[in-house]
Amino acid sequence: MRTLWVDAGNGAAGDMLLAALVDAGADLEAVRAGLRGLAVEPVDVEVTQVRRHGLRARYADVRAPHSHVSRNLADVTAILTAAALPEEAREFALAVFQRLARAEARVHGVDVSEIHFHEVGALDAIADVTGCALALHDLGLLGTATRVVSPVAAGSGVVRAAHGPLPVPVPAVLELLTEAGAPLRSHPAAMELCTPTGAALLATLATGWGPAPDCVPRATGTGAGRADPDGHPNVLRVLIGEAADASGWATAEMHRVDTTVDDLDPRLWPDVLEALRSAGAADAWCSPALMRKGRPGQVLSVLVDPQRLDAVCRVIFEQTTTLGVRVSPVERRSLDRDQITVPVTGGATVGVKRGLLNGEVVTAQPEYDDVRAAAAATGRPIGEVLAEARAAAWRSG
Repeated sequence: MRTLWVDAGNGAAGDMLLAALVDAGADLEAVRAGLRGLAVEPVDVEVTQVRRHGLRARYADVRAPHSHVSRNLADVTAILTAAALPEEAREFALAVFQRLARAEARVHGVDVSEIHFHEVGALDAIADVTGCALALHDLGLLGTATRVVSPVAAGSGVVRAAHGPLPVPVPAVLELLTEAGAPLRSHPAAMELCTPTGAALLATLATGWGPAPDCVPRATGTGAGRADPDGHPNVLRVLIGEAADASGWATAEMHRVDTTVDDLDPRLWPDVLEALRSAGAADAWCSPALMRKGRPGQVLSVLVDPQRLDAVCRVIFEQTTTLGVRVSPVERRSLDRDQITVPVTGGATVGVKRGLLNGEVVTAQPEYDDVRAAAAATGRPIGEVLAEARAAAWRSG
Protein backbone atom coordinates (compact mmCIF):
# COMPACT_ATOMS: atom_id res chain seq x y z
CA MET A 1 0.00 0.00 0.00
CA ARG A 2 1.54 3.30 -1.12
CA THR A 3 1.29 6.33 1.14
CA LEU A 4 1.68 10.04 0.47
CA TRP A 5 2.16 12.83 2.97
CA VAL A 6 1.94 16.45 1.82
CA ASP A 7 3.54 19.08 4.06
CA ALA A 8 1.50 22.23 3.34
CA GLY A 9 2.74 24.05 6.44
CA ASN A 10 4.11 26.85 4.23
CA GLY A 11 1.18 26.89 1.82
CA ALA A 12 0.24 25.19 -1.42
CA ALA A 13 -0.24 25.99 -5.08
CA GLY A 14 -0.73 23.82 -8.13
CA ASP A 15 2.74 24.43 -9.53
CA MET A 16 4.33 23.71 -6.13
CA LEU A 17 2.61 20.33 -5.82
CA LEU A 18 3.46 19.43 -9.40
CA ALA A 19 7.12 20.32 -8.88
CA ALA A 20 7.29 18.34 -5.63
CA LEU A 21 5.80 15.23 -7.28
CA VAL A 22 8.28 15.46 -10.15
CA ASP A 23 11.09 15.93 -7.64
CA ALA A 24 9.88 12.76 -5.90
CA GLY A 25 10.19 10.74 -9.11
CA ALA A 26 7.12 11.36 -11.29
CA ASP A 27 7.91 11.06 -15.01
CA LEU A 28 8.04 14.64 -16.33
CA GLU A 29 7.89 13.49 -19.96
CA ALA A 30 4.67 11.57 -19.27
CA VAL A 31 3.21 14.72 -17.71
CA ARG A 32 4.27 16.85 -20.69
CA ALA A 33 2.87 14.34 -23.17
CA GLY A 34 -0.46 14.38 -21.37
CA LEU A 35 -0.58 18.18 -21.41
CA ARG A 36 0.14 18.27 -25.14
CA GLY A 37 -2.93 16.09 -25.66
CA LEU A 38 -5.33 18.68 -24.20
CA ALA A 39 -7.55 20.40 -26.78
CA VAL A 40 -6.48 23.90 -25.71
CA GLU A 41 -3.87 26.43 -26.72
CA PRO A 42 -0.38 24.85 -26.54
CA VAL A 43 0.81 24.34 -22.96
CA ASP A 44 4.01 22.85 -21.62
CA VAL A 45 5.89 22.73 -18.33
CA GLU A 46 9.60 23.11 -17.58
CA VAL A 47 10.98 21.96 -14.22
CA THR A 48 14.23 23.46 -12.95
CA GLN A 49 16.22 23.31 -9.74
CA VAL A 50 16.09 26.43 -7.53
CA ARG A 51 16.76 27.45 -3.92
CA ARG A 52 14.19 28.86 -1.52
CA HIS A 53 15.37 30.23 1.83
CA GLY A 54 18.53 28.15 1.43
CA LEU A 55 16.73 24.90 0.57
CA ARG A 56 17.05 23.06 -2.73
CA ALA A 57 13.73 22.64 -4.52
CA ARG A 58 12.19 22.15 -7.95
CA TYR A 59 10.22 24.88 -9.69
CA ALA A 60 7.55 24.06 -12.28
CA ASP A 61 7.22 26.79 -14.89
CA VAL A 62 4.05 26.33 -16.92
CA ARG A 63 4.47 27.73 -20.43
CA ALA A 64 1.10 28.89 -21.75
CA PRO A 65 0.09 31.74 -24.05
CA HIS A 66 -2.09 34.52 -22.73
CA SER A 67 -5.66 33.51 -23.45
CA HIS A 68 -8.85 35.57 -23.64
CA VAL A 69 -11.01 32.43 -23.62
CA SER A 70 -13.38 32.39 -20.62
CA ARG A 71 -14.08 28.77 -19.64
CA ASN A 72 -16.77 27.44 -17.33
CA LEU A 73 -17.02 24.04 -15.69
CA ALA A 74 -18.73 22.49 -18.73
CA ASP A 75 -15.89 23.70 -20.97
CA VAL A 76 -13.17 22.32 -18.70
CA THR A 77 -15.08 19.06 -18.29
CA ALA A 78 -15.32 18.67 -22.07
CA ILE A 79 -11.58 19.30 -22.45
CA LEU A 80 -10.64 16.70 -19.84
CA THR A 81 -13.21 14.16 -21.04
CA ALA A 82 -11.93 14.33 -24.62
CA ALA A 83 -8.25 14.08 -23.68
CA ALA A 84 -6.32 10.80 -23.83
CA LEU A 85 -5.66 10.63 -20.09
CA PRO A 86 -5.48 7.62 -17.75
CA GLU A 87 -8.97 7.23 -16.28
CA GLU A 88 -7.82 7.71 -12.67
CA ALA A 89 -6.01 10.92 -13.63
CA ARG A 90 -9.04 12.21 -15.55
CA GLU A 91 -11.39 11.51 -12.62
CA PHE A 92 -9.06 13.28 -10.21
CA ALA A 93 -8.70 16.37 -12.42
CA LEU A 94 -12.47 16.55 -12.96
CA ALA A 95 -13.07 16.30 -9.21
CA VAL A 96 -10.65 19.20 -8.58
CA PHE A 97 -12.44 21.52 -11.00
CA GLN A 98 -15.85 20.49 -9.66
CA ARG A 99 -14.69 21.50 -6.18
CA LEU A 100 -13.40 24.81 -7.50
CA ALA A 101 -16.68 25.52 -9.24
CA ARG A 102 -18.73 24.72 -6.12
CA ALA A 103 -16.55 26.97 -3.99
CA GLU A 104 -16.68 29.89 -6.44
CA ALA A 105 -20.46 29.48 -6.77
CA ARG A 106 -20.93 29.70 -3.00
CA VAL A 107 -18.62 32.70 -2.74
CA HIS A 108 -20.46 34.64 -5.46
CA GLY A 109 -23.95 33.36 -4.64
CA VAL A 110 -24.68 31.99 -8.11
CA ASP A 111 -25.32 28.61 -9.71
CA VAL A 112 -22.32 26.45 -10.58
CA SER A 113 -23.20 26.71 -14.28
CA GLU A 114 -22.69 30.49 -14.13
CA ILE A 115 -19.12 30.29 -12.86
CA HIS A 116 -16.39 31.39 -15.25
CA PHE A 117 -13.17 30.48 -13.60
CA HIS A 118 -11.04 33.54 -14.44
CA GLU A 119 -7.65 32.78 -12.87
CA VAL A 120 -8.41 29.18 -11.90
CA GLY A 121 -9.78 28.38 -15.36
CA ALA A 122 -6.79 29.85 -17.16
CA LEU A 123 -4.45 27.62 -19.07
CA ASP A 124 -1.83 27.49 -16.32
CA ALA A 125 -4.38 26.16 -13.81
CA ILE A 126 -5.64 23.54 -16.28
CA ALA A 127 -2.01 22.53 -16.77
CA ASP A 128 -1.31 22.50 -13.01
CA VAL A 129 -4.33 20.33 -12.18
CA THR A 130 -3.88 17.95 -15.11
CA GLY A 131 -0.14 17.76 -14.53
CA CYS A 132 -0.63 16.89 -10.85
CA ALA A 133 -3.20 14.25 -11.79
CA LEU A 134 -0.78 12.67 -14.27
CA ALA A 135 2.12 12.80 -11.79
CA LEU A 136 0.04 11.21 -9.02
CA HIS A 137 -1.07 8.46 -11.40
CA ASP A 138 2.52 7.83 -12.50
CA LEU A 139 3.59 7.44 -8.87
CA GLY A 140 0.73 5.05 -8.07
CA LEU A 141 -0.80 7.51 -5.60
CA LEU A 142 -4.39 7.54 -6.83
CA GLY A 143 -6.91 4.78 -6.18
CA THR A 144 -6.48 3.08 -2.82
CA ALA A 145 -3.28 4.85 -1.72
CA THR A 146 -3.31 6.55 1.69
CA ARG A 147 -2.91 10.32 1.20
CA VAL A 148 -2.50 12.53 4.27
CA VAL A 149 -2.13 16.32 4.20
CA SER A 150 -0.71 18.40 7.05
CA PRO A 151 -2.51 21.45 8.46
CA VAL A 152 -2.55 24.08 5.70
CA ALA A 153 -1.01 27.54 5.97
CA ALA A 154 -3.23 29.96 4.05
CA GLY A 155 -1.52 33.30 4.78
CA SER A 156 -2.89 36.79 5.48
CA GLY A 157 -3.06 40.24 3.95
CA VAL A 158 -4.61 41.28 0.63
CA VAL A 159 -4.23 39.93 -2.90
CA ARG A 160 -5.43 41.39 -6.19
CA ALA A 161 -7.73 39.08 -8.18
CA ALA A 162 -10.02 39.34 -11.21
CA HIS A 163 -12.77 40.86 -9.04
CA GLY A 164 -10.40 43.33 -7.36
CA PRO A 165 -8.59 43.22 -3.99
CA LEU A 166 -9.48 40.22 -1.82
CA PRO A 167 -8.59 39.40 1.79
CA VAL A 168 -6.20 36.50 2.36
CA PRO A 169 -7.12 33.69 2.75
CA VAL A 170 -9.27 34.45 -0.28
CA PRO A 171 -12.92 33.39 0.10
CA ALA A 172 -12.66 30.45 -2.32
CA VAL A 173 -9.75 28.97 -0.35
CA LEU A 174 -11.70 29.16 2.90
CA GLU A 175 -14.73 27.54 1.24
CA LEU A 176 -12.61 24.70 -0.15
CA LEU A 177 -10.81 23.99 3.10
CA THR A 178 -14.01 24.27 5.15
CA GLU A 179 -15.87 21.81 2.89
CA ALA A 180 -12.99 19.35 3.19
CA GLY A 181 -12.66 19.72 6.97
CA ALA A 182 -9.02 20.72 6.56
CA PRO A 183 -7.12 22.04 9.61
CA LEU A 184 -5.55 25.49 9.20
CA ARG A 185 -2.10 26.45 10.41
CA SER A 186 -1.28 29.97 11.53
CA HIS A 187 1.69 31.51 9.73
CA PRO A 188 3.53 34.81 10.24
CA ALA A 189 3.83 35.63 6.52
CA ALA A 190 1.56 38.44 5.34
CA MET A 191 1.04 37.03 1.85
CA GLU A 192 -1.12 34.53 -0.01
CA LEU A 193 0.30 31.12 0.84
CA CYS A 194 -2.48 28.86 -0.43
CA THR A 195 -4.13 29.49 -3.79
CA PRO A 196 -7.62 28.25 -4.76
CA THR A 197 -6.07 25.71 -7.13
CA GLY A 198 -3.75 24.50 -4.38
CA ALA A 199 -6.61 24.23 -1.89
CA ALA A 200 -8.77 22.30 -4.38
CA LEU A 201 -5.93 19.88 -5.12
CA LEU A 202 -5.29 19.23 -1.42
CA ALA A 203 -9.00 18.84 -0.63
CA THR A 204 -9.47 16.36 -3.48
CA LEU A 205 -6.25 14.52 -2.70
CA ALA A 206 -6.58 14.04 1.05
CA THR A 207 -7.92 10.83 2.53
CA GLY A 208 -6.90 12.22 5.92
CA TRP A 209 -5.32 15.27 7.62
CA GLY A 210 -2.45 15.44 10.09
CA PRO A 211 1.16 14.32 10.57
CA ALA A 212 2.96 11.85 8.34
CA PRO A 213 1.43 8.36 8.57
CA ASP A 214 3.40 5.31 9.67
CA CYS A 215 5.32 4.20 6.60
CA VAL A 216 8.66 3.15 5.19
CA PRO A 217 9.89 6.26 3.30
CA ARG A 218 10.75 5.63 -0.36
CA ALA A 219 11.05 9.12 -1.88
CA THR A 220 10.76 12.79 -0.98
CA GLY A 221 10.16 15.84 -3.12
CA THR A 222 10.24 19.62 -2.63
CA GLY A 223 8.34 22.05 -4.83
CA ALA A 224 9.01 25.79 -4.83
CA GLY A 225 6.67 28.73 -5.13
CA ARG A 226 7.53 31.66 -7.38
CA ALA A 227 8.61 34.03 -4.58
CA ASP A 228 11.58 33.60 -2.22
CA PRO A 229 10.62 35.62 0.89
CA ASP A 230 13.10 36.25 3.69
CA GLY A 231 10.88 34.97 6.48
CA HIS A 232 10.22 31.35 5.50
CA PRO A 233 10.99 28.69 2.87
CA ASN A 234 8.30 29.04 0.21
CA VAL A 235 8.12 25.31 -0.48
CA LEU A 236 5.72 22.38 -0.35
CA ARG A 237 7.13 18.95 0.52
CA VAL A 238 5.88 15.45 -0.25
CA LEU A 239 6.88 12.15 1.32
CA ILE A 240 6.11 8.91 -0.52
CA GLY A 241 6.31 5.61 1.33
CA GLU A 242 4.89 2.18 1.82
CA ALA A 243 2.67 1.24 4.72
CA ALA A 244 4.74 -0.08 7.62
CA ASP A 245 2.32 -2.44 9.33
CA ALA A 246 3.81 -5.35 11.24
CA SER A 247 0.50 -7.15 10.90
CA GLY A 248 1.30 -7.87 7.27
CA TRP A 249 -1.87 -6.41 5.78
CA ALA A 250 -2.68 -3.05 4.22
CA THR A 251 -5.03 -0.60 5.92
CA ALA A 252 -7.12 1.97 4.05
CA GLU A 253 -9.77 4.49 5.05
CA MET A 254 -12.91 3.77 3.05
CA HIS A 255 -16.61 4.65 3.09
CA ARG A 256 -19.53 2.25 3.30
CA VAL A 257 -22.75 3.34 1.60
CA ASP A 258 -26.00 1.55 2.52
CA THR A 259 -29.58 1.91 1.36
CA THR A 260 -32.66 -0.28 1.72
CA VAL A 261 -34.88 -0.85 -1.31
CA ASP A 262 -38.14 -2.80 -1.62
CA ASP A 263 -39.58 -1.60 -4.93
CA LEU A 264 -36.90 -2.28 -7.55
CA ASP A 265 -37.41 -4.91 -10.23
CA PRO A 266 -35.14 -7.73 -8.95
CA ARG A 267 -33.90 -8.41 -12.47
CA LEU A 268 -32.07 -5.06 -12.33
CA TRP A 269 -29.85 -5.81 -9.34
CA PRO A 270 -26.98 -7.53 -11.26
CA ASP A 271 -26.72 -4.50 -13.57
CA VAL A 272 -26.81 -2.09 -10.62
CA LEU A 273 -23.94 -3.94 -8.92
CA GLU A 274 -21.92 -3.95 -12.13
CA ALA A 275 -22.52 -0.22 -12.64
CA LEU A 276 -21.29 0.46 -9.10
CA ARG A 277 -18.10 -1.50 -9.67
CA SER A 278 -17.57 0.34 -12.96
CA ALA A 279 -17.96 3.63 -11.06
CA GLY A 280 -15.06 2.65 -8.80
CA ALA A 281 -16.65 0.72 -5.95
CA ALA A 282 -14.20 -1.65 -4.27
CA ASP A 283 -17.13 -4.00 -3.56
CA ALA A 284 -20.92 -3.98 -3.81
CA TRP A 285 -23.45 -6.49 -2.57
CA CYS A 286 -27.10 -7.02 -1.56
CA SER A 287 -28.50 -8.59 1.62
CA PRO A 288 -32.15 -9.64 2.01
CA ALA A 289 -34.24 -7.66 4.51
CA LEU A 290 -37.79 -7.78 5.82
CA MET A 291 -39.24 -4.29 5.69
CA ARG A 292 -42.34 -2.55 6.99
CA LYS A 293 -45.62 -4.39 6.48
CA GLY A 294 -43.63 -7.57 5.94
CA ARG A 295 -42.43 -6.61 2.45
CA PRO A 296 -39.22 -8.31 1.26
CA GLY A 297 -36.44 -5.93 0.28
CA GLN A 298 -32.71 -5.65 -0.28
CA VAL A 299 -30.04 -3.76 1.63
CA LEU A 300 -27.60 -2.46 -0.97
CA SER A 301 -24.10 -2.01 0.49
CA VAL A 302 -21.11 -0.46 -1.27
CA LEU A 303 -17.48 -0.16 -0.15
CA VAL A 304 -15.77 2.77 -1.85
CA ASP A 305 -12.67 4.93 -1.70
CA PRO A 306 -13.46 8.53 -0.61
CA GLN A 307 -12.32 9.79 -4.00
CA ARG A 308 -15.12 7.87 -5.75
CA LEU A 309 -17.86 8.36 -3.16
CA ASP A 310 -19.81 10.94 -5.16
CA ALA A 311 -19.70 8.84 -8.34
CA VAL A 312 -21.03 5.80 -6.47
CA CYS A 313 -23.86 7.78 -4.85
CA ARG A 314 -24.84 9.11 -8.26
CA VAL A 315 -25.14 5.57 -9.64
CA ILE A 316 -27.30 4.54 -6.68
CA PHE A 317 -29.67 7.48 -7.14
CA GLU A 318 -29.83 7.10 -10.91
CA GLN A 319 -30.24 3.31 -11.10
CA THR A 320 -32.31 2.42 -8.02
CA THR A 321 -35.54 3.75 -6.53
CA THR A 322 -34.02 4.90 -3.24
CA LEU A 323 -34.43 8.47 -1.98
CA GLY A 324 -31.47 8.45 0.41
CA VAL A 325 -28.32 6.63 1.44
CA ARG A 326 -26.35 6.19 4.67
CA VAL A 327 -22.61 6.89 4.49
CA SER A 328 -20.23 5.64 7.19
CA PRO A 329 -16.42 5.78 7.44
CA VAL A 330 -14.85 2.33 7.72
CA GLU A 331 -11.35 0.88 7.84
CA ARG A 332 -10.50 -1.81 5.32
CA ARG A 333 -7.68 -4.28 5.94
CA SER A 334 -6.53 -6.26 2.94
CA LEU A 335 -3.84 -8.74 2.04
CA ASP A 336 -1.16 -8.20 -0.54
CA ARG A 337 -2.06 -10.24 -3.56
CA ASP A 338 -0.66 -11.58 -6.79
CA GLN A 339 -1.91 -13.62 -9.72
CA ILE A 340 -0.06 -16.55 -11.25
CA THR A 341 -0.76 -19.11 -13.96
CA VAL A 342 -0.35 -22.81 -13.15
CA PRO A 343 -0.40 -25.85 -15.46
CA VAL A 344 -2.91 -28.66 -14.93
CA THR A 345 -3.02 -32.18 -16.28
CA GLY A 346 -3.91 -32.33 -19.96
CA GLY A 347 -1.90 -29.30 -21.11
CA ALA A 348 -4.27 -26.55 -19.96
CA THR A 349 -3.41 -23.61 -17.68
CA VAL A 350 -5.41 -21.86 -14.95
CA GLY A 351 -5.01 -18.38 -13.47
CA VAL A 352 -4.96 -18.24 -9.67
CA LYS A 353 -5.34 -15.25 -7.34
CA ARG A 354 -3.32 -15.56 -4.14
CA GLY A 355 -3.42 -13.64 -0.86
CA LEU A 356 -0.09 -13.00 0.87
CA LEU A 357 0.54 -12.30 4.56
CA ASN A 358 4.09 -11.10 5.26
CA GLY A 359 5.08 -12.63 1.93
CA GLU A 360 3.56 -16.03 2.69
CA VAL A 361 0.65 -17.45 0.70
CA VAL A 362 -2.40 -17.82 2.97
CA THR A 363 -5.15 -18.21 0.38
CA ALA A 364 -5.31 -19.31 -3.26
CA GLN A 365 -8.40 -19.14 -5.44
CA PRO A 366 -8.34 -20.38 -9.08
CA GLU A 367 -10.26 -18.35 -11.65
CA TYR A 368 -13.44 -20.33 -12.13
CA ASP A 369 -13.82 -19.52 -15.83
CA ASP A 370 -10.29 -20.85 -16.43
CA VAL A 371 -11.09 -24.00 -14.43
CA ARG A 372 -14.29 -24.59 -16.39
CA ALA A 373 -12.49 -24.09 -19.72
CA ALA A 374 -9.68 -26.45 -18.67
CA ALA A 375 -12.19 -29.09 -17.56
CA ALA A 376 -14.03 -28.86 -20.87
CA ALA A 377 -10.80 -29.05 -22.86
CA THR A 378 -9.47 -32.10 -20.99
CA GLY A 379 -12.74 -33.90 -20.28
CA ARG A 380 -12.06 -33.91 -16.52
CA PRO A 381 -14.48 -33.03 -13.68
CA ILE A 382 -14.47 -29.33 -12.71
CA GLY A 383 -13.89 -30.15 -9.01
CA GLU A 384 -10.80 -32.19 -9.85
CA VAL A 385 -9.27 -29.41 -11.95
CA LEU A 386 -10.12 -26.85 -9.25
CA ALA A 387 -8.32 -28.89 -6.55
CA GLU A 388 -5.27 -29.47 -8.75
CA ALA A 389 -4.93 -25.80 -9.66
CA ARG A 390 -5.25 -24.71 -6.03
CA ALA A 391 -2.61 -27.24 -4.90
CA ALA A 392 -0.26 -26.12 -7.68
CA ALA A 393 -0.62 -22.49 -6.60
CA TRP A 394 0.29 -23.36 -3.00
CA ARG A 395 3.35 -25.31 -4.16
CA SER A 396 4.56 -22.31 -6.17
CA GLY A 397 5.23 -20.53 -2.85
